[in-house]
Amino acid sequence: MSPAPRLVVLLLAARIAASQTFTDAGKDFRVIFPENIAYYYPSDAHNKIWVTALHDDTSVTMSSASSETKLNAGHTKSFDVTQELGRLTINDSNDFDPFTVFSISDKTVHITSTKDIVIQAVSSRGRSVQSALVIPTTKLSNKYFIPPVPETEGTTSGGAPVVNVTERAPFRLIIVNPDEPKASVTIKGRDEIPISIESGKAAQIWVDNGNTTQYVEANKRVAVYFSHPCAVQHQCTCGLLHAMVPPAKNDTMKFPIPPVLGKPASILLSDEANGRWINSSSLIVESAGTAIVYWPSLLLTLVPVEEFGSCFVVQFIEGKENILIIVVHKDHKQGIHIGNDPLGGAGWQELEGTDYVSTNRSISSTTVVWHSSANMTVYHMAQNNNTWFGNPAPVVSANPDFRGCILTPEVTMILHEAESWQESIQSCQKQSLNLISLSSEALQKHTCQNLRGNDAKQVWIGTRRSSLTGDWYWLNSNGFNDTNWARSEPGDVSEGQCAVMSLEGDCGWKDRNCCEAARPLCYAAPQVLQIN
Repeated sequence: MSPAPRLVVLLLAARIAASQTFTDAGKDFRVIFPENIAYYYPSDAHNKIWVTALHDDTSVTMSSASSETKLNAGHTKSFDVTQELGRLTINDSNDFDPFTVFSISDKTVHITSTKDIVIQAVSSRGRSVQSALVIPTTKLSNKYFIPPVPETEGTTSGGAPVVNVTERAPFRLIIVNPDEPKASVTIKGRDEIPISIESGKAAQIWVDNGNTTQYVEANKRVAVYFSHPCAVQHQCTCGLLHAMVPPAKNDTMKFPIPPVLGKPASILLSDEANGRWINSSSLIVESAGTAIVYWPSLLLTLVPVEEFGSCFVVQFIEGKENILIIVVHKDHKQGIHIGNDPLGGAGWQELEGTDYVSTNRSISSTTVVWHSSANMTVYHMAQNNNTWFGNPAPVVSANPDFRGCILTPEVTMILHEAESWQESIQSCQKQSLNLISLSSEALQKHTCQNLRGNDAKQVWIGTRRSSLTGDWYWLNSNGFNDTNWARSEPGDVSEGQCAVMSLEGDCGWKDRNCCEAARPLCYAAPQVLQIN
């Protein structure tokens, strides 16, 4: 392969590898379910883990199950989980400073798979429901900024916390060591509190209501959650508040704030400078740490522009009203799809003071949401008894594509040796590729754009005339409808039975004698995720 096509392939591989940093797919996860509602609440918890496979023949193993599960691409399976973190209690010797007290639990669930999966967890007890996006172990971090404690009437406001009264107790931090070795964790800011967490275990500690910025540092990757088992909501009711804390950022990032179902909300911000919660009049905030939307019934982690994706899996939660909130740049409202259907009649709302717009859309089944040409973000919300909960939808790709949700990128390769059309077919097959069939206008334009500047002048493509009818056909058997013949092409049967594509101008096609020599354009189509 000559230097130019090799460069094209390497640049594509680098772009794909970099984009995977911003996906939520992986093969190793550690899941926890926090204490949900007061320990005396008279109903059982119903905790579920939703696993969606991104590739065929995926084996999923769960530590709490006795056997592995086989899934194919686009299939989702739910697992019921009984393990739940217990109450955070204090010892008499530590009554004078309960914020240094922590407990360690082994009630975590370890999930591994042979190929990439995405995971969401839903905790339900009575009317209290919360969901969380679970980040794979390899994409966790060793530093997190603790969100400031919101002023919650009846819980954190109106008097000092009462640690032995669940709904009046402080918020808590949950720190999980997902894997070997032991994690040495320090909570810094107010005081330095060292915690040692063995593999597969979770530590819980109360969060001070003060204004001092606090953060978590560890000697290895850990997961951090911000939670309250029974925060007061309204009319003397309480419910779980729970969110996964995003890792500290290397740079300050911009977080567009969607008008969450048209209701006002507070924003919890925390970074190196300070921790604060604000009733933001702007619809965008900047932070190098945590940015979380707070309602009395919801903690929703915001996604920065720099980590927008192009394709998302949204798991429909039965028995609830399910809503998508989509945020995208105002110039890229076109090209969004829900499943196979283009998003129509969206009713966009401008996020004032930003270049972004937002829209809400109901869904009735598990689906993928994808953009054909740009990145965006999607939040999945659901309603339970007039109480909303939700989380960012799992990102499975950060490479927009006109064909859908791309999991495995296409491969386009121009071979170095010029040879006949028949020999080109065999040479491509030796590379586990096919001579390219350009059976759609979109693929023609896409391929032409990707190959501009290549040192080859023309390449064989996978079309020829039928020996029986003289009609042109594609090797992949797709219909021969969209064509890009150069002017005065093709000629009659005697002028050529095979076709080359020019790599200049608009990449027009010309018929040629199949025995002439040209370089093959080999291709493998991308894998597109379809939800089943």
